[in-house]
Amino acid sequence: MSLHVVLVHPEIHWNTGNAGRTCLATGATLHLIEPLGFSLDEREVKRAGLDYWEHVDLRVWPDWETFESHLPALGTPWFFSTKGTVPYWDAPLAESEGAVLVFGRETAGLPAALHEAYASQFVTMPMHSPHIRSLNLSTSVGVAVYEVLRQRAVRHTL
Repeated sequence: MSLHVVLVHPEIHWNTGNAGRTCLATGATLHLIEPLGFSLDEREVKRAGLDYWEHVDLRVWPDWETFESHLPALGTPWFFSTKGTVPYWDAPLAESEGAVLVFGRETAGLPAALHEAYASQFVTMPMHSPHIRSLNLSTSVGVAVYEVLRQRAVRHTL
């Protein structure tokens, strides 16, 4: 069963590095959709402390359209957004052979076109405080990836 994490136009290399660490720990593939807000050259990666980066299963895509053409072969996409209405724990994230977890950039989230095209596949991470707009991107990735693993574990025990 495959697991994919997709960061659409990520802006902060630290968040991407933490997402990569989670992917490496869990066997997930990390997909980065350009443009990126940072460089993936070795100096930038080393500065971010990503000494394990060479081991991350990383794929970089020039744009969403190119990635989207490969999406059916990867699995069922789930889009994480503060604008989603279904809590992520109520979504069947692990029902298909492949789970594709899609996250937007730190300052603006996912593009409106994706909200329109995939409205039924948007989920949210409920937040109780009105004092924050969203969770940190890498925190959200970790929560979502481990929810997929939890759902898969529950499925296998039934």
